[in-house]
Amino acid sequence: MDRHLSDNIPRGIHTVKRTFQWMQLVCLSGCLLMPYTAFADDESDGRSGCKNAPGFSAVQTALAAVVTGGGNSGLGFNMWATVVNRDGVVCVVAFSGADRGAQWPGSRVISAQKANTANAFSLPGFALSTANLYSAVQPGGSLYGLQHSNPVDTGVAYGGNSKNYGQSNDPMVGRKIGGVNVFGGGLALYAKDGTLVGAIGLSGDTSCTDHIIGWKVRHALNFDNVPAGVAGASPGTDNIIFDIAPDAHGHPVSAGGFGHPACSAAAATIGTALPTNFPVGPAQ
Repeated sequence: MDRHLSDNIPRGIHTVKRTFQWMQLVCLSGCLLMPYTAFADDESDGRSGCKNAPGFSAVQTALAAVVTGGGNSGLGFNMWATVVNRDGVVCVVAFSGADRGAQWPGSRVISAQKANTANAFSLPGFALSTANLYSAVQPGGSLYGLQHSNPVDTGVAYGGNSKNYGQSNDPMVGRKIGGVNVFGGGLALYAKDGTLVGAIGLSGDTSCTDHIIGWKVRHALNFDNVPAGVAGASPGTDNIIFDIAPDAHGHPVSAGGFGHPACSAAAATIGTALPTNFPVGPAQ
């Protein structure tokens, strides 16, 4: 072997070794940096986007007060509440009972679906509650098939540690849940200045009671400056409408196209009177 070539071999090996070590360092830095950056972005998206929405303590306090206050018809059960921001990112998940098992476990995700739906189909100048969607999505309705759009992200819905469900660090918080729900309990959130900031979803009792409690909680939080909706006299609200009656063939039909079944006579009475007893608009 040529002497000069032989002398260069160790140098080449050392150069390759140094290069490999440098590449390891870059890779290690990248491996540490990239997940951290992604986590920070996710955290920023969820937290900063929720700054104008009601916080965990406020929602939990209002929910407990409304549930224990009674006058909501239904079964008198404890409830789940979820708040999403305008992008559909979950900001708050809370419950009214003593622990996460004191209300239907399945209602946690349903409350999130309702919040997502009310936010997804409300506008700065027009609010649409999940209660308003019931008749519209039935066969022959103007929005038939809507309930099959925007599926729930099951990884977000059921991921994380169950012991954190309903806490300030619920695994859904800071992530997008998706889902569409088409019965009472989801209501858009409008700040005092009229800005649409997201929505709240309630679940855990009959669908009528879910709407009633949701309306009262939103009112207590002072996020009910609703601009207009399909219900009531002009300019209207997003209140539940009980106008379903049998047609000439005995089929239940909503006169206005946005009606919801009456869960009971008491629910119909309480629900219809919500805009009178808990009027929408900025608190005085």
